[in-house]
Amino acid sequence: MNDRTFTLGIVGARGHTGAELIKLVAAHPRLQLAFVSSRERAGQRLGDHHPEVQGELRYENLDADAVAAKGVDAVILALPNGLAAPFVAAIDAARPETVIVDLSADYRFEGSWYYGLPELTRSGYNGERHISNPGCYATAMQLAIHPLLDLLAGPPQCFGVSGYSGAGTSPSDKNNPELLADNLMPYALTNHVHEREVSAHLRVPVEFMPHVAPHFRGITMTVNLWLNQVQAREQIVACFNEAYAGEPLVEVVDEAPWVSRIAGRHGVQIGGFTMAPGGKRVVVVATLDNLLKGAATQAMQNLNLALGIDELASIPH
Repeated sequence: MNDRTFTLGIVGARGHTGAELIKLVAAHPRLQLAFVSSRERAGQRLGDHHPEVQGELRYENLDADAVAAKGVDAVILALPNGLAAPFVAAIDAARPETVIVDLSADYRFEGSWYYGLPELTRSGYNGERHISNPGCYATAMQLAIHPLLDLLAGPPQCFGVSGYSGAGTSPSDKNNPELLADNLMPYALTNHVHEREVSAHLRVPVEFMPHVAPHFRGITMTVNLWLNQVQAREQIVACFNEAYAGEPLVEVVDEAPWVSRIAGRHGVQIGGFTMAPGGKRVVVVATLDNLLKGAATQAMQNLNLALGIDELASIPH
């Protein structure tokens, strides 16, 4: 059995997701962290911020050409939307066999990129070296809707609430704990990028209303689904159990899951299945950690798949 070690670089390593990725890589039996790029922390020792990392590796401020010149087996881009293209172009020119996992929205609508929501798309993976990681809200929505796609009578309505870590580290109203205290902040109530993303990948229109809450991490996604035929609750639950049988990171539960119970965990909980009178409307609740299954954990699943490693290597489950 081939058990070679692969080299990996992370661009955008200072952010919340970058920090979770570093933890996962430190626990990985076959990945070696070759570089971490961060403008703000350039020169600082990685181990001073992440005690789980041994050695003298330091943050570097690397532009696209400098990242490409590293010649690593894989690169994870954990950058804000709109910044990935120069890195992709430089890496492709220098070493086209490099696996690139992009965590931004930049390539989620690009047909030549593999869209990596493993529980729904891994059967369609065909050796692509370019992998687009789904959005955190989009992961929760798709996993909550997908088992009922054939039963939909109209667009699912999705009410999403995220912890403020989803707004990143750059200061804004949406990650200001003082403004969020005792508050729920609605934003981008139509045409959110994740609304477009889910509509594109599930091939059905989806309506999404996002909100930010005062907690730091975790997403609650409450989805209202109108059905084209009368269903009993047991039939709905059976659809989900069948869809996610054998999926270690998706847990189908009876009660509506709580976001406080998913924080720091690598999987998704889906439950609460509540039928309206008449049996043609059901409400489903999904929770996940936006920094883990919504970002870093999913990136690791995708990277493992692309490198021919056990998909759950380094992921507690």
